[in-house]
Amino acid sequence: MLPKPRADLKPNTADFERFPLVKPTGFREYDARWLFPDEINLMGLNAVGLGMATLFTRRGVPRRIVVGHDYRWYSGAVKQALMTGLLAGGCEVHDIGLALSPMAYFAQFELDVEGVAMVTASHNDNGWTGIKMGLSRPLTFGPDDMSELKEIVLSGDFETRAGGRYVFVPDMAERYIKSLTNRPKLKRRLKVVAASGNGTAGAFAPQVLEALGCEVIPLNAELDHSFPNHNPNPEDMKMLNAVSAKVLETGADVGLAFDGDGDRCGVVANDGHEIFADKVGVMLARDISSLHKNATFVVDVKSTGLFTTDPVLIANGAKTTYWKTGHSYIKRFNFENKTLVGFEKSGHFFFNTPLGRGYDDGIVSALAVCDMLDRNPDKTVADLRDALPKTWGSPTMSPHCDDDKKYDIVARVTEHYQRQMESGGQVAGQSIRDLITVNGVRVMLADGTWGLVRASSNKPELVVVVESPTSEANMKAIFRDIDQQLSRFPEVGAYNQKIAV
Repeated sequence: MLPKPRADLKPNTADFERFPLVKPTGFREYDARWLFPDEINLMGLNAVGLGMATLFTRRGVPRRIVVGHDYRWYSGAVKQALMTGLLAGGCEVHDIGLALSPMAYFAQFELDVEGVAMVTASHNDNGWTGIKMGLSRPLTFGPDDMSELKEIVLSGDFETRAGGRYVFVPDMAERYIKSLTNRPKLKRRLKVVAASGNGTAGAFAPQVLEALGCEVIPLNAELDHSFPNHNPNPEDMKMLNAVSAKVLETGADVGLAFDGDGDRCGVVANDGHEIFADKVGVMLARDISSLHKNATFVVDVKSTGLFTTDPVLIANGAKTTYWKTGHSYIKRFNFENKTLVGFEKSGHFFFNTPLGRGYDDGIVSALAVCDMLDRNPDKTVADLRDALPKTWGSPTMSPHCDDDKKYDIVARVTEHYQRQMESGGQVAGQSIRDLITVNGVRVMLADGTWGLVRASSNKPELVVVVESPTSEANMKAIFRDIDQQLSRFPEVGAYNQKIAV
């Protein structure tokens, strides 16, 4: 039997080669993320694979699983170690090779396989590895699943079984691309900048867009696991600025920025201005709700308030629910409540039947943007953006906070604003209209200005977002208030990016 994992091992020691290393903090709310090899070693990944197989057995789910990996120099080794554990637990492992996360989700349907384990750290910096897991398509693990897996792995409570079987699938990329391009071509000839930040999407997104009739201008499409230009993260202003420059240089109709594992897509308008993903969601919701009357949507608490106040959505009878941030949460809510589309500010979009299969796919999101332009042949992306009611909003800002401290900090900030609301106190010169606490705290002021503080689900960070429908000054005012609250805690460190106030 595999030894019980430890958390105190150091690389370049004998024990590091003798025992599994698995840091408990790698088991997050719905993904697993570790620094490799400082927080997990190859034997630790054996343990995670064996733990997954044990979880499938205990849940009564057939032990069949799709496994793929992203383009980082160590991801292939991580996947091999994970598969060793899965096979030891009696799993039938379908290895699809180099893949995007949505390609792995697609493979679950294409191969009629229940489970998925996609080795990817998404947009995290080099040195990170991770696994996006699921045992019931199109869903990925939620907190209960992750907690049970964590308990199995860290306690060493594994169940080995005979009958493991390895199946290599050589053509999943071709099948995935065919599924996306088996549709009418666009009527409008669009010039598109397709940026992948040297991540995995560069091997797939440009050819899908070209096949549907776009003139594609690739940007940092060469796969390079050192990410020499910037991290492949469409929320990162470095990536968006690079796309903006290329759009202006080439006169493109739109810039599309894909993240490291291809499940998110950022958008830059033809005038070079980035459009944050929640505003893209409102634009798509307008377009989709004009075709599907009384459409229902779900969005995360980081998203713009326009989903409930936009006059076009109201006229179309659209209804929107705000829910917990996190691709697994929105995906599950979308699936269980049969909403038409789920939108996350991070750029995870989930299209349900008849628009999709419910999982997040950055290329499907890109095609939805192209279809929207196709249905509006006399409009630019900037035109469609400018037709939205004006709001002033921030990018996602993330001050550092250790994983074992961040939830307590958020709870204490939430308590502060609850006391303010109960006592009738003011925030940024206004009364508090409402608090949404399904995921951190979203403070809603009298004029519709709001600010959010929550704990990141997959990094040692907090998340701060602010927006105002009335003025930039009010947007900055609520940020100053939130920033002042966070500054009370020495555990909160520097921001990755920050608006000027």
